[in-house]
Amino acid sequence: MPRFSANISTLFTEREPYDRITAAADCGFTAFEIQFPYELPIDGWVAAKEKTGLDVSVINLPVGDMTRGGPGLASVPGREGQFRAAVAEARLYVEALRPRCVNLLAGVAPEKLGLAACRATLIENTRYAAEAFAPLGVRVVIEAINTHDRPGFFIATSADAISLIDEVGHPNLALQHDLYHMQIMEGALIEPLTRLIHRIAHIQFADVPGRQEPGTGQIDFATVFAAIDALGYDGWVAAEYIPSTRTEDTLHWLPTKE
Repeated sequence: MPRFSANISTLFTEREPYDRITAAADCGFTAFEIQFPYELPIDGWVAAKEKTGLDVSVINLPVGDMTRGGPGLASVPGREGQFRAAVAEARLYVEALRPRCVNLLAGVAPEKLGLAACRATLIENTRYAAEAFAPLGVRVVIEAINTHDRPGFFIATSADAISLIDEVGHPNLALQHDLYHMQIMEGALIEPLTRLIHRIAHIQFADVPGRQEPGTGQIDFATVFAAIDALGYDGWVAAEYIPSTRTEDTLHWLPTKE
């Protein structure tokens, strides 16, 4: 079976953030990830990580106002300085936590600024991030987000993400493939996984349509996990769902659970 990581920004939220790492280890996960660790001190994250011995699969770059409904940083002309400051902040956490990947979220491109200018800004910023994390041996990944949950998101399909990666042309770039978003946008999972597996550095999942645990929606996760395994993927497969009840009671899909 694949190696599973727990996204502690969505799982175990009944606990304080550092304690979620211990909960993930107790449940049998071998890695954890955090969407935005920046509100808490680095030392606390490091201590919690070292206590459990878990790896870190991914953290996101800071996204500015995107968490409050704004366009974010990566695709907005005029915010290049803020984006570079976000890279510098993330680098401090990366140096301490040593995640496998750093996720760059494109955000929403403001049409009033011109989509061509926004894309040029995104390309420049993506190249800057890829170069910044290359000396640390940490891959920058690009994630497509569905436009039902995030209207106007600039990178919305796997084709969008691959097009950006190819246009930037830096060897330290790869795809973060979120099964939840791609089921909504593309309606098929096995064929794209098979076609793109050599471009994928990180996988996330939740069921569709409710973004809850496997078994609550339309995705056949047993088949998908078996396909990921058969394709020889060696990265992490991360649970990034909203539990329908207490997290521990939603882990029937995790192989280490009875």
